[in-house]
Amino acid sequence: MADRRRRSRSRSRSRSPMRRVDRERDRRPRDEKSSEITMPVFTVDREKTCPLLLRVFFNYGRHHRPDEFFRGGLPSNELQIYTWKDATLRELMTLVKEVNPDAQRRGTVFSFAVVFPCRQRGVYRMKEVGTVEPARKSVSDSLTLEATKFQIGDYLDVAISQQRGQNY
Repeated sequence: MADRRRRSRSRSRSRSPMRRVDRERDRRPRDEKSSEITMPVFTVDREKTCPLLLRVFFNYGRHHRPDEFFRGGLPSNELQIYTWKDATLRELMTLVKEVNPDAQRRGTVFSFAVVFPCRQRGVYRMKEVGTVEPARKSVSDSLTLEATKFQIGDYLDVAISQQRGQNY
């Protein structure tokens, strides 16, 4: 019985110095070189680069169904925006708000999705990319079209809704 206690004590003692080293390593300030790997920020020289035509379809309450984009039949509420691939979702939200007076109400939430053709099946797919609220900052605010893997020719679908307790 005493041997077991000694063995367990010796094991815990042998491990504790390593734990101390790890804790000390975590406490040290990190240099810029040893910091975490970050994705390079995609920027476009907006004076030298031609903008792309972004076709935005908005709907109140929900996203459009992907089959509404099939065979050239597009939803009727289209907004055409000339922009660049480094445009953020917050920038696009402000452009949609300028056109839609209903979207300027307090408590409005904008949910963005990229609609793209699926080459294998010949149908359109939808990928939700972020949600932006005008009154609050979020991670999705700084998300760019390039970061969402948007390609020229894809569509952007925006679902405009109210926060809970507020109706249109």
